[in-house]
Amino acid sequence: MILLFLALVCVLYFLVYIYYKHVYIFEKHLKCFPSPPDIPILGHALDFAFTDKGFLDVLMHYTRNYGDIVRVKTGPHRQLLLISNYNFFQFVLTNMKILKKSVEYRYFHNWLGTGLITSSGAKWKRHRQIITPTFHYKILEDFVDIFESNAKILVKKFESCSDSTSVDIFDLVNLCTLDIICESAMGTSVNAQLNSDSEYVQSVKNMLDIVIARVFSPIKMTDWTYFFTEDYRKEKKALKVIHSYTWNVIKRRQEFLKSEKNENHAGYQKRKAFLDLLLEANSNGEQLTLEEIREEVDTFMFAGHDTTGTGIAFILFCLANNAEEQAKVFMEQKQLFGDNFERPPTFQDLKNMKYLEMAIKESLRLYPPAPFYSRELDHDVLYEGTVLPKGLTLTLFSYALHRNPNYFPEPERFLPSRFQNYDGKMPFAFLPFSAGARNCIGQRFAMAEMKSVVSRILRSFELLPSIPSHELKLASQTILISSNGVRIRFRKRL
Repeated sequence: MILLFLALVCVLYFLVYIYYKHVYIFEKHLKCFPSPPDIPILGHALDFAFTDKGFLDVLMHYTRNYGDIVRVKTGPHRQLLLISNYNFFQFVLTNMKILKKSVEYRYFHNWLGTGLITSSGAKWKRHRQIITPTFHYKILEDFVDIFESNAKILVKKFESCSDSTSVDIFDLVNLCTLDIICESAMGTSVNAQLNSDSEYVQSVKNMLDIVIARVFSPIKMTDWTYFFTEDYRKEKKALKVIHSYTWNVIKRRQEFLKSEKNENHAGYQKRKAFLDLLLEANSNGEQLTLEEIREEVDTFMFAGHDTTGTGIAFILFCLANNAEEQAKVFMEQKQLFGDNFERPPTFQDLKNMKYLEMAIKESLRLYPPAPFYSRELDHDVLYEGTVLPKGLTLTLFSYALHRNPNYFPEPERFLPSRFQNYDGKMPFAFLPFSAGARNCIGQRFAMAEMKSVVSRILRSFELLPSIPSHELKLASQTILISSNGVRIRFRKRL
């Protein structure tokens, strides 16, 4: 009887502790923020589980109806603030004490380890410091020919369907960007565009699907239930393929680096993959282990593949459906290349594509590849007189911020000229690459790649709207996608 009583006391104490830590404190400090109607224990979880709307639509519904800072309860002991407020964005992204990624990023750990995207604290700071020089614009010049050669393959793919009334370009573009990042990051190619059924390509696709499934599936969220699912076995198989491929490339490049160390090898001196630069950091005593290099290479592959592919697909869609803007971009191409459209672009050419850059930025405003990103507070933080308690998730909803008419008049229109004199005016209103200490380290690389690929396509085709007219059905997975594809037409330029 005494043991039973002690057990009940322990259970009661545990429940009181959980309530105090995860419910009472949040209720006490966050009651000032508006919140949609919720139900006990589950909070707003059913809004996402049983709805015809997608995750993105639910978040936009909250923002439109409850304001630019919304309190959302995602379960019995998890709460977040859904933020599309300019001042709050600035506060979070400039605060060096708010750097920890939210708990959802742990689903990437088996794949990416704790690389730049998923790490925090001292490891993140050390890696950021070591890796930042590898993205210097002078080094990016060496990758222009990789962009061009792979864009030419993509053009060939589009030529085969140029007479079609509707082409879904999303997967084709993503295979192109996978080839580009693989060659740039690892110095080798998987030839994804020519061999889309390769085991490596399919494994990367499977991992992207599995990660997003874990974020939204109650059964797969926790490790002990996920272990019994089919996705767990698929993940094991996919990771074996991906990690084996990465390790094999690392070993080959490491041997190549050693063998050519004291030789003037023209090919090696011409261009170094990011992997080569990381291996040099390893050999120069900067204490980047081979496992850490593997994590960062896989991180490059993830971060530089789907995000850039999505960006290119949406800018092509925008230009196809805005003939006047496409004409302005094409005129700039004619001024740069004259009648010689087959001439490969130089890095200076890419820098001179000012209107194309504005068009890409406007597309990224409307369709940011990362529509939201999150931080988790590892200590109490004071914001405008309100205590934000430890454990709170801050979800920065850039998709809604980008469509706020206070910052972008006529927010649904595609108007590249709005970026003509934009730089520096509202640095925390346009954030496709985030901002602050944890901004996207590869944003210059991504912009150069998008310019190069779109330029090659525009010099080859006139882009036209799909027949019948195609309306995007936006959804958020690991990136922003259109669940019904991205469909346009191509007309070969004479």
